[in-house]
Amino acid sequence: MSKIGIIAGGGQFPILFAKAAREKGRQVMVVAHKGESSPEIEEVADSICWVKLGQLGKTVKFFRQGGVSEAVLLGTITKTRIFKDLLPDIKGLALWNKIKVRQDDSILRAVADALEDEGIKILESTCYLQELLFPKGVLTKKKPSSQQLEDINFGWRMAREVGRLDIGQCVVVRDRAVLAVEAIEGTDAAIQRGGSLGKENAVVVKVKKPNQDFRFDLPAIGTKTIDSMIKVRAAVLAVEAGQALLFDAQAVVNQANQAGIVVVGVEEIGPDKLDLGIG
Repeated sequence: MSKIGIIAGGGQFPILFAKAAREKGRQVMVVAHKGESSPEIEEVADSICWVKLGQLGKTVKFFRQGGVSEAVLLGTITKTRIFKDLLPDIKGLALWNKIKVRQDDSILRAVADALEDEGIKILESTCYLQELLFPKGVLTKKKPSSQQLEDINFGWRMAREVGRLDIGQCVVVRDRAVLAVEAIEGTDAAIQRGGSLGKENAVVVKVKKPNQDFRFDLPAIGTKTIDSMIKVRAAVLAVEAGQALLFDAQAVVNQANQAGIVVVGVEEIGPDKLDLGIG
């Protein structure tokens, strides 16, 4: 049985991937992060090693001893923890000091490159879970209004630019004005900030970054996202179809329908041209 490594953050993605990999006949070797990874990951791992944030040397040693030559980076790491909970070992500290710009892509690419230098190839995070990719079209009973369509187009351009700067993947807009930009605090906090201003007219747009690396950090949507929108009475969630993850799809749609929120998967088909699958 061939082995695959999982470097697991929080959320259900590492667990879902582990189950899918085992169904494909892979033996799953998991590096889980204390304070982030769910304890449930132990139930689907053939072997597990718990590490603190930044313990790259311990990760490499575990994979090498287990004969792992392929791995994936999955799940969330609370980004603000790098200011208080980063406890790197010697290998992790050496890598950290080499990273000049400590934004998402820079950090993750550096980790991936370091692992590949050790002979551990990093695979695309969706290689066994293509069905989790966000579909195109309106998923909810309610469709976006003409005003909301204008805000989706405007928000799309703003979110792309924010992504190009590697700041975040999400913006909240209203009447073609940016209310909030996602940064290190994450999508839910951005929704709460922007939605508190835009309220029932707030439009949330979440897209991939230009040149998104499918090995890590894909935009992700779940019930928690809709919860955040409900709290501030936001109106629309527009997500890049085929380039983002959708967890608990039916629960998300049911939740949005009950709250009267529009959820739509959008495809970019040309410069400043979007397809919402509406017709």
